[in-house]
Amino acid sequence: MNETIPQQNDQRRRKYVFVCGLGRSGTSVLGRNVARLENCTGFKNTGVLEDEGQFLQDVYPNDLVYGGAASFGFDPRAHLTEASHLVTPVNALKLRRSWEQYWEPNKSICVEKTPGNLLRTRFLQAIFPNSYFVVIRRHPIAVSMANNQQWRMTFRSLHKLLDHWLHCHAIFDADKKYLKHVYELTYEDYIQNPDKYHQEIAAFIETRVPEAPEQDSFRYVTQSRNPAGLRVPERAMENVMGAYNQKYFKRWSDLLNNSRFKRYHRYVAVKYEPMVGKYGYSLTKDFAMTEEQLREADQISATAGALYHLMADAYGLLIRLPLQVRANIMTQLRRRLPEPVKIRIKRFLRKASLSRKQPGLISS
Repeated sequence: MNETIPQQNDQRRRKYVFVCGLGRSGTSVLGRNVARLENCTGFKNTGVLEDEGQFLQDVYPNDLVYGGAASFGFDPRAHLTEASHLVTPVNALKLRRSWEQYWEPNKSICVEKTPGNLLRTRFLQAIFPNSYFVVIRRHPIAVSMANNQQWRMTFRSLHKLLDHWLHCHAIFDADKKYLKHVYELTYEDYIQNPDKYHQEIAAFIETRVPEAPEQDSFRYVTQSRNPAGLRVPERAMENVMGAYNQKYFKRWSDLLNNSRFKRYHRYVAVKYEPMVGKYGYSLTKDFAMTEEQLREADQISATAGALYHLMADAYGLLIRLPLQVRANIMTQLRRRLPEPVKIRIKRFLRKASLSRKQPGLISS
């Protein structure tokens, strides 16, 4: 840390809770539910994607600058600590002011959620000394497939996505020994018993879970692939479910056993199995692979494996490049639309969404 960050009286009495985890790990719904705990306040109705704090400040670059959810962690600049040149009293005040306008002033536990916080925990602790970190981890296959499904414009080969998952979690593992307050959970445990984890997180930040409201209102969260926004309850805890994980696991099993590229996927599964195993996950168990298939995959040469990787990378480039060109064109068109037209379009899309049932389920 370059300079001592002074704190005003209201900062000393406040707690700052940062919800972290790679994109598509369940951070969005977890962050909103943490913000619904007693005496907690989170960002809402900000108009930025998923109400993420990274888009409401200009002290540090957001994750999109470094390649997006599927690859930002590979850029060394994405990893910020207390030693960063950005840790100054001026930047601390600037960041606080950027976010405090969205937090309710009468509540003392301030919640912010941005997936890339996973690589900024030490930096945030330096800026906000009274910081608490809630970190969620999800199976790397589910995270990888969900990212490629959600963000086709940044589509990556599976081995690159697994490298990114491992790289980011390794950075956090090294950083967390410097943190004063950390609570970790897995997506898989959370969806099995959300009430338990709401209680534990409430105890961690020294508050409690409020009673379920008898009546509630709703609001919309801005999403990239849902122009109308996601309709979520204002006060009630959002429901979570495991159907999305099962969908991705079924897809992974199919790729291992029925795909035209199953040799690539089996090679990846065997190669990365020991590395993801350190986090309690498996790429081979419960996916219908026989012992003989595992042995055959283990015998694939490094040369053949490297060729598979090159082919998979080329396939990823073919998918994302045309989408990136189209996105750039659409961005230019949006900039030229008058603001009243944008507002009318958004209202129309929201009205259309009301005709469809849109339950508050955990993001896939």
